[in-house]
Amino acid sequence: MRDRNGAYFQLNTSSLRQASVVGGLSLSSNLICHAALQAEMQPWIEMECFQLSQGKRLGQLDSIDLGNQRIVRETQEATVHKVGATPANLCTLSYCSLDPACRFSEHDAGNAGTIFFMSEQTEFDIYVPAGAQTTYISLDQDEFLSAARVLNPAEWENAPSGVTMLYSRQKALFQDAVEMWFKVAAMPGNAMHADVMRRLLFQTMLQIATTTTQDNASNLPAAARLRALRICRDARTFAENLLETEDLPTIVELCAAVGVSERTLQYAFRTYAGMSPLVYLRKLRLNRVRTALMQASPSEMTVTAAAMRYGFLHLSRFAQDYKRVFDETPSVTLAS
Repeated sequence: MRDRNGAYFQLNTSSLRQASVVGGLSLSSNLICHAALQAEMQPWIEMECFQLSQGKRLGQLDSIDLGNQRIVRETQEATVHKVGATPANLCTLSYCSLDPACRFSEHDAGNAGTIFFMSEQTEFDIYVPAGAQTTYISLDQDEFLSAARVLNPAEWENAPSGVTMLYSRQKALFQDAVEMWFKVAAMPGNAMHADVMRRLLFQTMLQIATTTTQDNASNLPAAARLRALRICRDARTFAENLLETEDLPTIVELCAAVGVSERTLQYAFRTYAGMSPLVYLRKLRLNRVRTALMQASPSEMTVTAAAMRYGFLHLSRFAQDYKRVFDETPSVTLAS
């Protein structure tokens, strides 16, 4: 359905999406009601999302698509955990709200001047608490690095790989630029062409990135955060592999598989996700059930079958936990 400004609105049971095409660029705004949708709304990056705190609605995702550049702003109403990897020749510059619980791979939110550079083909692991906001710009990496080396060869001749925490005195410019682009993109009848916006956005990101320095300031030593990340990533992979075979991992098995003590595993998960490994794994299984229920119809699956598939044998407790996290009963999810 179109309104008088040419915007169209699409309603379904999982999300509310508003999108429009203005001056050759694509602007969209989405209410996120399921973690899997948060990943699907960003198909240019391989990603999986899990909901970790209570809420029927996870938040909102706003994006501007400029072809080989994208601006993405995510506002969380429920805590999410995002894992994935960037494709070849795509890098990002990003920042997040100053929430001490925010984690970008082994880095925390840093300070008022912190931004993050993530290179192509980088595995990432991001924890975003409820109430936080993250924003990133995706760019053509070859184009970006070529220009950055001209402007600041000392810092960018050997470009950083993976996720790198940078400090910029121009972070405020980054934030102001993002707000400006969304306002411009939302203006009906705007005559600015997408290629003009692309050039301006590219130059702004270059200016910000080439006036940064590496900053390892953190409330926790970087080596300790990196070790926690590796421990929990290995534990999560081991647990997911068992779940695929409809087996349930125990803490003993996790410790044996990763090669750490229970105390180390507990400490790592507190750093990694702000909760114990048992709580995290239970919420991981709840997310798996919700995905299965949303993808099936009542004629294909029952709530009991989905719950038991992922190890929830105490069905009344499962239903209570499910409603506590997702703000709806599993039967409602299946019927949607």
